[in-house]
Amino acid sequence: MYKHILVTVAIDAMNNSEQSLKAAKLLAGTDGRVTLLHVREEIPGYASPYIPEGFDAEQKELAHKHLEVLADQLEGANAVVVTGHAGRSIIDWADDNKVDCIIVASHRPGLQDYFLGSTAARVVRHAQCAVHILR
Repeated sequence: MYKHILVTVAIDAMNNSEQSLKAAKLLAGTDGRVTLLHVREEIPGYASPYIPEGFDAEQKELAHKHLEVLADQLEGANAVVVTGHAGRSIIDWADDNKVDCIIVASHRPGLQDYFLGSTAARVVRHAQCAVHILR
């Protein structure tokens, strides 16, 4: 079993975290800990003048509350929200916090993914720990 599992959570209308939480519970065993991580993309500089003051902080707080609700489903799980590029931020957070398994959901790849790549593909290619992909 793993000692520290990182579960990536995309907060959107299509997100179904149930599978990820089940996998984390199984892989953590009785003494493993689980962290739920959501990465928020930075607001581009050209768009920031059009964003209402306080909107960014409000959205970050809403994301954290959503993660806390999910974390309550797993004993001892905690919620973390960071800002940055999704793939790079997941890998960096995992390295900095001694994660030994990352659980990431992946969609069926479309044509754009072959040219741009997906977050899951980047995590698989660059993570220094085990990566569990769910579809």
